[in-house]
Parts: sequence; C-alpha cells; structure tokens
Amino acid sequence: MCGIAGIVSTVNRAAIKPMTQALKHRGPDGEGYWDNGMIALGHRRLSIIDIEGGAQPISNESETLQLICNGEIYNSPTLRQELQKQGHVFKTSTDVEVILHLYEEYGSDCTRYLRGMFAFAIWDENHSQLFLARDHMGQKPLFYCQVGKEFLFASEVKSILAAGVVKPELDLEALWHYISLRYIPDHLSLFQGIHKIPAATSITWKDGLLDVSRYWNPEFTDKLASDEREIEEELDRLMRDTVQMHTLSDVPVGAFVSGGIDSSTVAAMMAIQADEPIQTFSIGVEEQEFNELPYARMVSEKYQMQAHEEVVKADLIHLIPSMIYHMDEPSDPFGVGVYLVSRMASKNVKTVLSGDGGDENFAGYDRYAGQRIVDYYCILPNWFRKSFMSAVIKRIPDSFGYKSLAQKAAWVNEMSFYGRGDRYAHSMSFLRFTADAKEQLFTDSAKSSIKDKNSAAKILEHFDSENASELVDRMLYTDLMTRMPDHLLTLGDRMSMAHSLESRPVLVDYKIVEYAARIPSAMKLKGNSLKHILKKVAARYLPDELLNRPKQGFAFPIAAWMRTELRQFMTRLFDESRFVQLGIFEEEYIQRLLDEHLTGKVDHNYRLWILINLEFWYRIYFEGESIDSLREYTDQLMAA
Repeated sequence: MCGIAGIVSTVNRAAIKPMTQALKHRGPDGEGYWDNGMIALGHRRLSIIDIEGGAQPISNESETLQLICNGEIYNSPTLRQELQKQGHVFKTSTDVEVILHLYEEYGSDCTRYLRGMFAFAIWDENHSQLFLARDHMGQKPLFYCQVGKEFLFASEVKSILAAGVVKPELDLEALWHYISLRYIPDHLSLFQGIHKIPAATSITWKDGLLDVSRYWNPEFTDKLASDEREIEEELDRLMRDTVQMHTLSDVPVGAFVSGGIDSSTVAAMMAIQADEPIQTFSIGVEEQEFNELPYARMVSEKYQMQAHEEVVKADLIHLIPSMIYHMDEPSDPFGVGVYLVSRMASKNVKTVLSGDGGDENFAGYDRYAGQRIVDYYCILPNWFRKSFMSAVIKRIPDSFGYKSLAQKAAWVNEMSFYGRGDRYAHSMSFLRFTADAKEQLFTDSAKSSIKDKNSAAKILEHFDSENASELVDRMLYTDLMTRMPDHLLTLGDRMSMAHSLESRPVLVDYKIVEYAARIPSAMKLKGNSLKHILKKVAARYLPDELLNRPKQGFAFPIAAWMRTELRQFMTRLFDESRFVQLGIFEEEYIQRLLDEHLTGKVDHNYRLWILINLEFWYRIYFEGESIDSLREYTDQLMAA
C-alpha cells in the first residue's frame, strides 16, 4: 500500500517533495521520485510485495511510460504469465508492474483486466499525456486539481494542499450535501477546485484538457436462473477463491474480526486455507450492550486463530483531531472502531483482510426491510398518520440509545409520506440534516451562494437508474454507487492508513459485487430476514450463536455521553463556533439543537457530531491547528 502524488508544471515541480512527504503515513518504508522537466511524480511505499525490488516509480522496457500506484493487483500472477507470453519483460516482482504492460497492450482499457484495489497514474512520454484511474469500487482514493496550466493529483487532499499552489477554500455545495448524506457525493470535496476521481473512473490529461470515462458498472437486471442451493454453492466457492487471492503478499496477512457475520466468515475461510494460525484483531468496549468481543472470540477459538483483543475506553473527543487529519474531512463514529483496531493490528502486521461490503451487497441493513414495513404502515390513512400517529410518537420517551423505539417509530411515520425513491433519499438524511433542517441551519447569505441544493437528486440518479428494477436492488445499487465508495471505503482506507496498515475488504471485490447483483433479491432479503443467502454460506463456517443473534455493529453510547461528560465541552465549543462567525450557520438554530439534546427532548447526537467535527476540521485546514493543539483545546473546553 502506498501514497502517490504528481504535478504537471514548468515552475512548481519542486512541490512534489512536500506533496509526497504529506503521505508518509501511507508509505513509511520508502520514497521515490521522477521528473522529466514537465511532470514530477512522487511515491511513498508500504512494502507488501517484492519488498527488495518493488520501488516506484516503475518504467516499462523502453522507459516511455512511468507508473506510480497505490494498491494491490490480486490477479497479477496470471496477468504476468500472459504478458510474458506476449513478449513483455518485467523489471520487478511487484504486482503493480502488470499495469504498465497492460497499458502498452490496451491503452486506457487496461483497467478492465485488473482485479484488485488501485489508484494509479501513468505518464505516457510518447503522447505527452497523463492517465489516472481508480479501482471498480473506489477502494483506493485519488484527487486532482487544475490551476491554469498546472495539474496536480494525489492520494489525499492534504498532499495537494502541501504543494502551496492551491489555497484552501470551503466548498459550500459539498458541505450542503455532506450534512444530509453523511458522505461527499460525485466528484466533490470540501475544498473548492479539488475534485475526487469517482470509483471505476479514469481520466486522461493532455495539454490541459481532461477526458473522463467510467469503465464499469454493476448490472442488477440479469438475474441468475439457478435455485438457491446452486447459488449458495457458487457464492461459497467465489468467496473462498477471492479470500485466497486477497492473501497475495510477501509479509504476513492478518484479519479484522468484529464478531459480525461478514468479517467472521472471511476470517474463517482464510484460516481454513492457511498453513499456520492467522492473526486476528478485535476490539470491544466496556459497555456490554455494545461489546462484540465474545462473538469474535467464538470464531478465533473455533479455528485456533492467534487472536489479539483489546477492550477500549474510547476517548472519542480526543481522537477526533487525528481522525479528521487523516480523513481530510469530518470523521464518523463508525470510523472510531476502524481507527482503534487498525492501531492495534499495525503493531503486528502490515496488511489485514476485512468484511466490509457484506451489508451493501447482500441487504444487511434494517432500512432495506424497513421500506416494506413502511409500505404496510401506509395502509393507515394519510390524515391519521399525519395528525394522530405523529402526536402519539412524539410522546414516546427517547432512551438516547442505539436504534431506540422513539427513533424507529418516528422514522417509519415520516417515511410514510414519501414515495419509494424519495423515501429512500429522505431516509439518508433523517438522522442528520433534512432539506428543511438545512434551510434553518444555513444563513441566507450562505444559501444564496449554493447553486445545487438538491441532495435527494444525488440518491435518485442511482435509485432510478436502469441498472436495477426491483426495490431491494435499487437500494443496493444506490448504496454501491454512493455510500460504499464515498463513505464506508473512505473510512476504511483512511483509518487503516493512519497507522500505515493496508486493509483489504474482500466482499467488495468486483467479481463478488457482480455475482451478488445477479442473485434474486428475494434470496438476499427473504421476508424480513436480512442477508439470507450470505447467512446460508456463513452457516457452513460459524457457530449458531453468532449467526442467530440480532445485528449489532460496533458502537458507542455517544448520545448519552453528550448529555453527561461532553455537555460542557459542546456548550463551550459552539459558543466559539467558526461556522457561526463566518456567517455560514445560524447560531440560534445550533443552540436549539443543543438545548433539545441536553434536556432530553430530542436525540440530536448524529447532527451534533457533524457540527463538532466541522469545527475541528475548519481549525485544522484553515487555521493551521495541529492535532496536539486541538487536543489541548479540547481539555480546556472540558475543564471545570
């Protein structure tokens, strides 16, 4: 795993050094540079394959192509053999060198032959052009910026900013969408002029012009005709083969085991294929209702794994500055677990397999079944739901716990007033900032400068796509196109690379995604049974106690903490809100959210978490605050 950076410039190519140094956490084992007078390339390396000879940039035989790559190509052994038969000569044993020779053969179509996670750049000397590409699901990040005749790209935004060519400016449109969707959509970033390359997308830069092309999309309409048993067998085989491919490495490979079905199944398959006990990494919390360690332990004991466990008393507020620095954007509570388990794993291994993607591929979230529940609820007359039921639901006391009854009831009632596509789009913002809430949060002057305010359209463009027809498939396709690359995989990449650890999410391998898309939706969501077909495969490997327990997920009692030990911290932080001072947010509305949460009237913890993170994010990227100084600032706010 690595970090890459580049700059096309006649005067600022020396900036490649600070750009590359900003990515040191992604590649602490070495660095490499190349400069031809027009473009400079930089690379930071985390040595996983061909430890001695795999330094980058790498050139082809004639040195007319230069490659820098962040990622792993799991089918590289097969590709290497095929390319050698065609006469290509390899300089190294590293997996990513196959990209160079594929580009020689197929040009921009080279991405179609790759099975792996990657973000790479190829400078083509003969054509004086730059080719950039990201993997099918967007596991590896890549950002770019064009300023006049200068073009910059890097694995992370902080690397582009380190060049000193671009002054950081807040992108209000990206912010508007982020606080509703929980992710930054499309090509946007929170910084004006700095764009991300979407998943499964390549860009060719030549003479200041960009040619953008998407090379892959999952197809949900071509369904398998096999019976359930045959599909279960094939899914089992495909997953085992994919796990085997993902262990490609010259260093030991470990596994995250959360205690859930997805990561446990991946680790079990890995253990069966391994010649010696694999190392697994699991974390738990002191609050037993949130602790999954006992279930992770069941798996490690069953397969005699070398298990590493840690019970964490997560100091969330002091972790936020570090998480934001590595994210380049606000952090997410889910990311805390990934950050902490990655920190533990990095002390023992350089790479791990994870189970990310099982829910999005096989319908594992409550909201998938919840859409059907809302359909049944809509049998009640509209007027009855709007008046009587709304009044009754408001009287349900909120426990401020995970998935509380009050929260679920309010969700069902509110979703009942929307059609299916709009309902799914609105469900994304329900716990965060809806369109109505944003109208109250943003000042009039801020709103007047935002051209595109339709956050729901970011969901509907995928939900209404011809790639899927059934309701469940429409939701799954939407998540794969949005939340997966822009939220879940972003968190997994940044929080693991914060500790120089390579995380390999097996279940987002594009072959698994394609196969899962072809499985009839009734085999994924069977009645109200989530992940039905995946559970059938998992039952071959996991204890019944783990399979049959309610879905939990790694979580902390954040809502309760905000009303107790974090109470004073939040009050003081929002008294000094930068977004209020900048004229972006309305102080009165933020105070109302805080008051309603502290008095126990409404659980606003998701909204308050976003606002807290934005305050820290602004101080880091616009005021130059360090991680340590923000931790000291936090202590000051919490002091009695």
